[in-house]
Amino acid sequence: MRIDTQSHIWPEPFLDYLLTRDEEPLAFRDGDTLFIDTGKWRRTAMPGHSDMDAKVRTMDAAGIDLTVLSPNDPGPERFGDDGPMVARLFNDYIAEQTRAYPGRFAGLCVLPLYHEAEAREELDRAVHDLDMRGVLLYANLDGRHPDEPELEWLFGRAEELGIPLYLHPACPVTIDQVEGRNLTGALGLMFDTTIALARIIVSGLMDRYPDLTIVCPHVGGALPYLIGRLDHQTMVLKRGAENLTKPPSEYLRQIWFDTVSPWPAAVRYGLELVGPDQLMFASDHPWVEPDVISAIVDDLPVSDEERAKIFAGNAARLFGLDA
Repeated sequence: MRIDTQSHIWPEPFLDYLLTRDEEPLAFRDGDTLFIDTGKWRRTAMPGHSDMDAKVRTMDAAGIDLTVLSPNDPGPERFGDDGPMVARLFNDYIAEQTRAYPGRFAGLCVLPLYHEAEAREELDRAVHDLDMRGVLLYANLDGRHPDEPELEWLFGRAEELGIPLYLHPACPVTIDQVEGRNLTGALGLMFDTTIALARIIVSGLMDRYPDLTIVCPHVGGALPYLIGRLDHQTMVLKRGAENLTKPPSEYLRQIWFDTVSPWPAAVRYGLELVGPDQLMFASDHPWVEPDVISAIVDDLPVSDEERAKIFAGNAARLFGLDA
């Protein structure tokens, strides 16, 4: 069995809403091509974002039994007073797909985190009424960070509900540094999750909510390659260590990773860091074809039992799915 834990959508109702907007984020058409503008970042909508039949065909061709759907950014925090409406639109659409394609989809919800009362209500609705299996938490929330004190309630409530927080990059805080050479997708997004995860670790949140599971996509971003430096900075030079009870590398080993990297060595290093029980197959479809990642997982130096965990068993355990 194979479960894809990172596969994105831009629902048609969301795209229709973006087409009505005259300020970013917005969408526009040029011939048959639909573009999404979020500040200095322009992306092209792909068929796999909104054509669910096409997504299922891709799943079937790649041998994927079940996909965990999540929205691509821009998230609710980018839409001001419309944020709660955008969150409901995304979450309702994902729930509709889980009903329309029984056994093929599960979902992660998004929340209007700049509207705390509505976000708390939407989280409970998403979990209890829509059967969402976790929260997609953007690594930056319109320039702010997930570890900021006003968002700590989310970490506590997710722990209470027994659901994971799945980090994911948004239009990056480093956009000015990376957009000029078209490096937003290659570098900017990875820096986003790297910064967010490092801040979560040194904030002390993982000690305050020890039973909460956090997933970092793209094999941990760049943090696995920088974690030794973060250990030295905090533990030896005492920079940012005030909330830590152990080295950052020990917290990092508690994080779950997904396998989204087209470089086999990166996935092998992620496996070495968190082990076969905290690594989950994911494709990042439609940006990446699932076969690119499944071939890497097929070649990992693990037993058949461990490979089965990476392909499906770990995700089934984390998200409460049948496997």
